[in-house]
Amino acid sequence: MVKIELIHGDITIQDVDAIVNAAHEGLSGGGGVDGAIHRAAGPTMTGECLNLYGCEVGQARITGGYNLPAKYILHTVGPVWRGGTFGEKEDLANCYKSCLSFAYMQGLKSIAFPCISTGAFCFPKDFACKIAIETVEIVTFARIDPSVDLVRFVCFEQEDYNLYMNRMVALDLL
Repeated sequence: MVKIELIHGDITIQDVDAIVNAAHEGLSGGGGVDGAIHRAAGPTMTGECLNLYGCEVGQARITGGYNLPAKYILHTVGPVWRGGTFGEKEDLANCYKSCLSFAYMQGLKSIAFPCISTGAFCFPKDFACKIAIETVEIVTFARIDPSVDLVRFVCFEQEDYNLYMNRMVALDLL
């Protein structure tokens, strides 16, 4: 059975097989989680990202972890919130599904997710939290022989941590 964890902290220091980067389509770094991961992983990772030639919304790409404790970084591009009628829910769910697919294909045992699309992309935090937890729960528990043993949600902001905690307690996941 897959263990789901929640922590309040910094995703760049997570000792897991892969961390997820909430990236933008160019994969060249930016602010928030994306900028922090690029700075912590180092310029070699940024160079590898540029050789991937971008990533579409809802998809993921994989690079090495370089200077991070994680062996790999899964870069996923979340949707920009445009009111909820442009497929944002499905696109965000696809971010989690794409990352978990990479994890399964690579035989990874542990993965850590940040809050995706809730910063500069303005996705409502409570809705994004609901999508993240439900998607991970459905995908990981639907697998007959999952390779992933641990999914960790890492919330940098206290507000996000509280949202995740409340939802996970309500779903009896903690």
